[in-house]
Amino acid sequence: LPPHSPSGLVLRTVEMHTGGEPLRIVPRLEAAEAAAAKGLSLLSLRREMAATHDRVRRALVHEPRGHAGMYGAVVVRGGAAAAGAHLAALFLHGAGYSAMCGHAVLALGRFALDYGLVAAPRRPETAVRLLCPCGPVTAFVPWDGRRSGNPVRFHSVPAFAAATDLAIDVPGHGRVVVDIGYGGTFYAFVSAEQLGLDVCSSKTGDLVNAASAVTEAVKKQFKLRHPESEDLAFLYGTILTDGKDAFSEEPTTNLCVFADEQVDRSPTGSGVTARIALQYHKGLIQLNQSRTFRSSTTGSLFTGKAVQATKFGEYNAVVVEVSGEAFYTGTATFTVEEEDPLKYGFFFK
Repeated sequence: LPPHSPSGLVLRTVEMHTGGEPLRIVPRLEAAEAAAAKGLSLLSLRREMAATHDRVRRALVHEPRGHAGMYGAVVVRGGAAAAGAHLAALFLHGAGYSAMCGHAVLALGRFALDYGLVAAPRRPETAVRLLCPCGPVTAFVPWDGRRSGNPVRFHSVPAFAAATDLAIDVPGHGRVVVDIGYGGTFYAFVSAEQLGLDVCSSKTGDLVNAASAVTEAVKKQFKLRHPESEDLAFLYGTILTDGKDAFSEEPTTNLCVFADEQVDRSPTGSGVTARIALQYHKGLIQLNQSRTFRSSTTGSLFTGKAVQATKFGEYNAVVVEVSGEAFYTGTATFTVEEEDPLKYGFFFK
């Protein structure tokens, strides 16, 4: 099939989704591995890729190869993954690069086993050590001796409550009370009811606009602090909830709006992590009490629980276990023809 002699970039990917949220995996990218070989940390590699090779992200995530909701991961072997991890990963979205992505970790756990990145998988479950820009996480993946399975679970970096019951003035909505939690990246959490909306039945456009207004207001009115790195002290987005934070056997529903108004199709792994940390901080759940979280977009479910209390800098933190299901959807070979004026994609909302 043409092109017979591609003159530009050729990118091969493995396609997956977790709870409906896509993951376009790049198993190998020479530019990333060459940079990693210089001994860069993963956070530094994230900056390097953004500065010098951002065309790869744009080509894969933006149209015409991607779409406004596309998400990706670049697998990095070598230098950046040398610290006892089976692989490292850079996370790509429509506006840039994330520090953590739970839905991607669940999918990458399966990918690592099925593509031979773990030398000797064990039945019935294998631990896969992943290095993310926010730090190391461990996925636990079912293995039957031939292939990986579901559900996959992972243990997070230390998660904590950065602020609770924080009053924020949101243009168009007045004073709103939010919580801010960290689960590898920071999110603002607010009941949709405070914004005059219902997370389950309101129009998605209205929910996105309201969440984006909250994100911008929090960025202007509250300064985030991360115990280890200024690179991680940024607000990734806002998660609208149904307000059901107290422990219950029934699922609680939320909608995550992150980056540049991108909507997560899954319940959001790092968001579940942060929300569990907030609920634990408020005394609403105990260690090893599982909660179920539903995505308002697809109805897909994740479960989460705090499994260990710890300290992270000055914060009282918890390690959170998140569980969900990831599935393969295909493989692809993408080409970039040099004469194509839209070769590195375009962004249309």
